[in-house]
Amino acid sequence: MFLNKRLNIFVVLNMAVVFASAHTDKMTSATVYWDPTHKTVLLKEGVMETEGDAYGYLNDTLFSSGWSVLEIRAGYGETPEPDEVTFFLAGYLEGFLTAQQMIDHYANMYPQLISSPEVLSAVQSFMKKQDMWTREQVKLNKSSDPLWRHTGFIVAQMDGLQAGVAHWAKKQGKKPLSMFSVQVLNAVGDLLDLIPALVPGSNPPLRDFKLPGMGHCSALIKMLPGFENLLFAHSSWYTYAATMRIYKHWDFHVTEPHTATGKLSFSSYPGFLESLDDFYLLGSGLMMTQTTNSVFNSSLYTLIVPQSLLSWQRVRLAHSLANTGEEWARTFSRHNSGTYNNQYMVVDRSKVKLGHSIDDGALTVVEQIPGLVEFSDQTQTLRRGYWPSYNVPFHHKIYMLSGYGEMWKKFGDDFSYDLCPRAKIFRRDQAAVKDLDSLKYILRFNDYKKDPYSKGDPCKSICCRNDLRATKPSPGGCYDTKVTDYSMAERFHAEALNGPTTQGNLPPFVWDKFNSTAHQGLPPYYNFTFVSMQPRLFKP
Repeated sequence: MFLNKRLNIFVVLNMAVVFASAHTDKMTSATVYWDPTHKTVLLKEGVMETEGDAYGYLNDTLFSSGWSVLEIRAGYGETPEPDEVTFFLAGYLEGFLTAQQMIDHYANMYPQLISSPEVLSAVQSFMKKQDMWTREQVKLNKSSDPLWRHTGFIVAQMDGLQAGVAHWAKKQGKKPLSMFSVQVLNAVGDLLDLIPALVPGSNPPLRDFKLPGMGHCSALIKMLPGFENLLFAHSSWYTYAATMRIYKHWDFHVTEPHTATGKLSFSSYPGFLESLDDFYLLGSGLMMTQTTNSVFNSSLYTLIVPQSLLSWQRVRLAHSLANTGEEWARTFSRHNSGTYNNQYMVVDRSKVKLGHSIDDGALTVVEQIPGLVEFSDQTQTLRRGYWPSYNVPFHHKIYMLSGYGEMWKKFGDDFSYDLCPRAKIFRRDQAAVKDLDSLKYILRFNDYKKDPYSKGDPCKSICCRNDLRATKPSPGGCYDTKVTDYSMAERFHAEALNGPTTQGNLPPFVWDKFNSTAHQGLPPYYNFTFVSMQPRLFKP
């Protein structure tokens, strides 16, 4: 048995070497200029010219490190352009640089979400109406309301993204992604609630994460006992088909006077104008992450209408306009779509004085369901040591309205805020978190064979491995971890790992056993380590 195990490891390692050598790392850079007379874009490949209207690079190191890195600066040209143009050009450049990854990622995500012609038709209709409504509201209200001005910037960025992909595709002789395809990519999280709302009874594979004992993501915010440091971490749970990761650094010069920041560093995916995970370090001094809550009370879905802003759009707006956690929550609450219903945790570093005190407003917890966004200041909890998050709502009203009370009665403690497996594991093990290494350890933790709280289930732990389940395994679970601390965040610095956990001698994930799941352009094997993420083109 020992010999067989060693042979298996040898085969997997050799396979990793072969595939890594077949896929070489590639750095691509470009600069774009705006011609205001003809309203056209001039793109220059292979150079980053600081006088350009937008410039940046994609370092495609997915196969060697688990992550590609994208960095874009926009709005710093010799002749300043309007903010709408800055965002359009930033999107254009990103679309051009990441077009192949976007095409691959769309090929992998589409079958996970759009399960039938009926679902496709319903989603297309909703997206069209929502986009038309959003653009109309921008026209009507941008002169009087900063929220709609900034919504216009996001719309322009998406238009640029699609145009940039089209530029690349034409150059390569390939079919470009449609605007609908780009909308689907950005709305992946929103579709988890939108699809069952539009087509009751439909059950896309990603909805499996709503079953008892499952969920989307684990997060931990830890304050050391003497306030010596603030630690901040997140692990995503999703289909492994979504592991085409890009860590993004954006620096947009925005002249709109209500802007809190145009600088963001975040974990992301090809074609996404948001993180989705979410894991953000912002130039405003805010940090944000989230875990997803389920909506078991399907009657709430009647409140979902296209005359609203999708969650990913409202997250971006809150980042752009908020200087405090409360401002973030109030901005995010406007025009609630009721889709992608999460618990958001917003940390305001300006409220934290290491070694001395933590002012009120340091931690704001925001939760959404259709028809309601509730938020509260949870700084006192952070002062006591830690805030964990694990896909069960904290606010009682949200908990009850979304149906968790009934699910607790029906299925037991998996749906209890205090007694679900991850709540117990975090409560038991968080005291050992003292630095980045111990933070990484707990966010990758999975000892399901021995841990009494896991009860033999590889998904009743901090970092789920659904592919290791004895019955009906599937390629999904916890597939990444991002960590940072107080001083690192100030420099937009984090460490990130892509891939299912191997902690405790769990086997690395290999796609061979799950070839029926689309995984175009993804590594065949995942055994990566943490990578340092920090912008090169801009400083705090």
